[in-house]
Amino acid sequence: MTSGNPANFILIHGGGSSSWDWHRVAPLLRERGHHVVAVDLPIEDDANGMSEYADAVVAECRGLSNLVIVGHSFGGQIAPVVCSRVEADLLVYLSGMVPLPGESFAQWWSTTGHDALNITLDTRQQEIDVFMNDLSPELVAEAFEHARDHAFARAGEPSPLTEQPDVPTRFILCRDDRFFPPEFMRPLVAERLGLTPDEIDGGHLAALSNPRGVADRLDRYWSELAG
Repeated sequence: MTSGNPANFILIHGGGSSSWDWHRVAPLLRERGHHVVAVDLPIEDDANGMSEYADAVVAECRGLSNLVIVGHSFGGQIAPVVCSRVEADLLVYLSGMVPLPGESFAQWWSTTGHDALNITLDTRQQEIDVFMNDLSPELVAEAFEHARDHAFARAGEPSPLTEQPDVPTRFILCRDDRFFPPEFMRPLVAERLGLTPDEIDGGHLAALSNPRGVADRLDRYWSELAG
């Protein structure tokens, strides 16, 4: 995409994380002439829930056009809510949770069948094996340094999403993802979004392990839409 018609990419991180997750993707998008905002959700406050998280993202969208809302993992719960509150041009899920209207975060795991995968995250090593299987030791250490406590006091509340937003939507599936495995995500994306996901190399944190692949795909989506 040329700098004559750049996008405003609004990047939403996953659960227990921060805008740091996007620090390798953001400069690659800026090199292509786009504007990038990586949002820090207010996840550490028990008083906040999905609506407040979405409000924080909406605040970053004010005054901007050519909006591309990107939600990674837990951020997939927030991205469509944001798209229902702003005039977005494109919604992109990156290994994202795809919510149904009114479905709570707590319900998602059972209604999608993810609970049946029996993925265990009881130890630091299990977290590494599931979330960071394709990261260098240096990136693994940095990722833990940037992790944040995520308060889930309101996890049982229905999503503020009342209907799927009427916005062009894409889904990026990561072939090496052990948390949202491809064989789990492909039918879920088809059922909930009516889409065939686009697949790239990388694990659950592909924005860290394959930032160029993520940036290239996001830039291509905007080029195809704007062109």
